[in-house]
Formats: sequence, C-alpha cells, structure tokens
Amino acid sequence: MASKVRNTPNECFEGLAEQGILRDGMMCMVGGFGLCGIPEQLIIALRDTGVKDLTCVSNNAGVDDWGLGLLLQTKQIKKMISSYVGENEEFARQFLADELEVEFNPQGTLAERVRAGGAGIPAFYTATGYGTMVAEGKETRTFASPNGGDERPFVMETGLFGDLALVKAQKADEFGNLVFNVTARNFNPDMATAAKFTIAEVEEIVPTGSLDPDEIHLPGVYVDCVVKTDSEKRIEQRTVSEA
Repeated sequence: MASKVRNTPNECFEGLAEQGILRDGMMCMVGGFGLCGIPEQLIIALRDTGVKDLTCVSNNAGVDDWGLGLLLQTKQIKKMISSYVGENEEFARQFLADELEVEFNPQGTLAERVRAGGAGIPAFYTATGYGTMVAEGKETRTFASPNGGDERPFVMETGLFGDLALVKAQKADEFGNLVFNVTARNFNPDMATAAKFTIAEVEEIVPTGSLDPDEIHLPGVYVDCVVKTDSEKRIEQRTVSEA
C-alpha cells in the first residue's frame, strides 16, 4: 500500500490542477461544525491557491476571521450550501448585499444530502420543509408515512457530490484510515465520501496496520491525501458564569 501522507497542506494540492480538480468554479465539501472539527489549515492552503467562484458545502462558514470565513474575506466563495450563518457577520453582509448566493438547508436535510451523494443516491424524499420556502420549486409527492401513519406530502431533495472534500480527523494511518475525536466527527465522515478527491488534515499519523479495525471511523479508501498539522483550537463562543 502506497503512503498517502504529505508533508504540508500545499503538497496535497499539488497535481490537483493537472487533474482538473483544483479549478475555479469547483464544489468543495468541508467538514466541521462551527469551529469544531474544521480543517483550518487546509482552508488556509486552499485560500492561498487563489481559486475563486467556489461553491462550498458546509454546515456553516466558521467565523469572520477563521475557517471558511477566510475565503469569504477574499471573495473566493460564490455560493454557500449550508444550514446556519449566525456566527459570521461577513457571511450575513454578503448575503444581504446579494454578493453571495446562499442555498439554505434544514440541518438534517443537509446531512442527508451529503450522505446520499457519498452513497451514490441521486435524490430522496423528506417531509422536512414541506409548505415552507425550503420546498419552493422542488418536486413534492405524497407517500404513506414510513412509521405507518396517514399519507403526507414529502419534498424531493438531491444528493450532493463535490470535486474536493476537506476534512479534519484526530488520527490517521499512512493508508488514510481515519479516527475522529468525539463530536469533532460531526459532518466529516460524510463529506469525505462525497467528493472526487479527499484531503484529511490530522493531528497524528501512525503506521498502516497499527489501528484496531474497530477503532476506524472512516476507511482510507475514501481518502486520497493525509497531512499532519498543528491545530489552533479556537473557541467559537465563550460563556463564563459568575462565581
């Protein structure tokens, strides 16, 4: 088995342009939730490539000066497919000024769209969003409720599959098998399966074969490149109680 390990994030991006993956207008799947489990160093490296007109699929866009907020600052993101914007003032400003196209999704719907894309499922039906602006322009059908209840309307949602996925894990072996750190797992495994090329930034790399199979959260077959980085663990919201 060839090692997928690279020395720096920039090395992971080398050759992607030749493959036609790293290009203007590509769709990028990004793991993380708020600032938890985001591939912060890979996002910086992507920013430094200068690619633009990106469509980014991520639960949210970090904060103004970290995570995908860095790509919003440089106007490299054309469209966000996400479920939450509350911690990013620049995100909100660009959206309200019609500088940024935003496709909002209920959070569970977004997670299932990514999972479906990774599983090769082109579309699915969900009751979530029916009768709201979320369903505008989408196909709806009536089905018997899966739990045996009466028939009800469902909205068709399409799966999501991108050109590039950037994810963050706690540990990897040289083949790319990944282990995530508790809630930092969040969107990362599904994002990794839903792209043509996946790069994982990790805190520790161990030899292939040293991970217990039951310990592995994501098989390395979904991962194309692994890089060890020094994480900067920021706090998105600090709440302090009075003594």
